[in-house]
Amino acid sequence: MGIIAEPKYKKWLDADHLKLLEAWARDGLTNEEIAERVGIDRRTLTRWRSKYKLIDDAVKRGKELVDIEVENSLFKNAMGYYAEEEKIYISQVDGEEVVKREIFKRYIKPDTTAQIFWLKNRKPDEWRDKPKELKLTTEDRLYNVFSGLDKEILKHDDNKTK
Repeated sequence: MGIIAEPKYKKWLDADHLKLLEAWARDGLTNEEIAERVGIDRRTLTRWRSKYKLIDDAVKRGKELVDIEVENSLFKNAMGYYAEEEKIYISQVDGEEVVKREIFKRYIKPDTTAQIFWLKNRKPDEWRDKPKELKLTTEDRLYNVFSGLDKEILKHDDNKTK
């Protein structure tokens, strides 16, 4: 009788290999790139993830961690923050090189692009480039006519054109 090979997925269920899957996901590898490193097709990885919760959880944990770090970084850039920086001064004293390090905090101003991105995604109805066109219902139009609001609006518009 021949030797029966152990299925490939089994080694990926042990703790060390699960940590490796998580690390690859955390490093930003796509499912296709992870599958390539494992030595399988992307569809096989998809099957493994649906069949083996440990594998799916490892990949999810890695991706969620990176997403959270990026979200935190985007938020930090949108709000502004203080960053520690180091200046190094090199001088000669009595023929010897002297290195002096100075650590200081520098304020990084809020990034407008990060703010816009954040608001457009978190509050799309309020911050989209083209606001939704206000469409009045028949009920709204009747209310305006009977309450005299339409006449006030027309008077205001007439004053602008004079």
